[in-house]
Amino acid sequence: MLKAIVLAWLLLFIGDFLSTFLYHIPEHVFGSLHLKTHHSGNKDFRHYAVLALNINVLLDGVLGAIPYIIVGVFLWQFSPSGIICGLILGQLHVWWRHTTALGWQTPKLANSLCQFLFITTPERHWLHHEKTSVGYGDIFTVFEKPAKAWLSWLRLLRINSQRI
Repeated sequence: MLKAIVLAWLLLFIGDFLSTFLYHIPEHVFGSLHLKTHHSGNKDFRHYAVLALNINVLLDGVLGAIPYIIVGVFLWQFSPSGIICGLILGQLHVWWRHTTALGWQTPKLANSLCQFLFITTPERHWLHHEKTSVGYGDIFTVFEKPAKAWLSWLRLLRINSQRI
C-alpha cells in the first residue's frame, strides 16, 4: 500500500514537472494551441474539454498529459495500482481546478492543507487563466518560481532568435 502511494505521488510530481517545463511553458512562448484553448477570454468552462468535444481543447489536454503517461510507463513495473491511482488523482485534480468558473470556493481548511502540501487550488489555477505569467505547476505550486525563470529564459531565446 505504501509503495502504491509513493508511486502515485512520484507519477504526479515528476509528470507535473515534465508537463510544466517541457510542454506548458514552451507552449506559452512558442505555441498558440494552449493559449487559444486554455486562456482565451470567450471560454465557457462548464463544458470544458470532453463535454464540448472541442478537438483543440482535447489535443491540448492530451499533450499536457503525455509526460504523466510516459512516467507511468516507466514506473508501472513497481506498482501498477499506484500508477492507476496517480492517473485517476491527476484527472480528478484537472476537473477540480476548473471548478472556480462554476462558483466553487475551496473551504478554508482544504485551502490551508493544499498550501501546506504545495497543491494548486482552483483559485490559484484561475489566476493562471487570468494572467498567464502566474500560477505555473498544474498540480504542485512548488514549480512556480522555477517556471517563471524558465518562461523568462525561453522568451529571451525567442526574441534573440527572431533578431537573427
